[in-house]
Amino acid sequence: MKFLQHFRARLFYGLFLVSGLCWIWFSAVPAITASTKQISAPQTGFLAPDFVLKTIDGQSIRLSSYRGKVTLINIWASWCPPCRAEMPAIEHVFQAYQEKGLVVFAINSTVQDTLANARTFVTENNLSFPILLDDTGLVTRLYRVQSLPTTIFVGSDGIIRDVIVGGPMAEALLFSRIDKLLQEAP
Repeated sequence: MKFLQHFRARLFYGLFLVSGLCWIWFSAVPAITASTKQISAPQTGFLAPDFVLKTIDGQSIRLSSYRGKVTLINIWASWCPPCRAEMPAIEHVFQAYQEKGLVVFAINSTVQDTLANARTFVTENNLSFPILLDDTGLVTRLYRVQSLPTTIFVGSDGIIRDVIVGGPMAEALLFSRIDKLLQEAP
């Protein structure tokens, strides 16, 4: 009797194992043959997902048209204390490196903010880089933003080098990351 119980248990576990292996085999997603450098994903080592947004002045900007330049993307809102705290440092870094080719896109999460508050914040802080408006949440979804601010450092090849969630970032951190990216640029 005990032998029969052990046999049934082993048979059950064996069938369970075989069915699990079959499930894995038939439901596996085929490997992508393209290089990971060509796949858009909001993470380090992948191509920065492209987007088109309007600036606070109404101009359209496409991220991919700035390929060849080191780009800092900062996603923020006027009500966010860490965003408010780090924006002067971003402006200072932009002023220091814009002649060397640094591009800064400060993307206001307008879907969580208001245009009026964003304009007031930009004026109060004398921001000179382009302010883009994410009024539909496109970039927030595309870059899987979980917290504000979120900052993405993009190399001149369009590959994301670093993603920093939260803040405020120290000015020294910004300088060191941008300096390194500019040195890598052709």
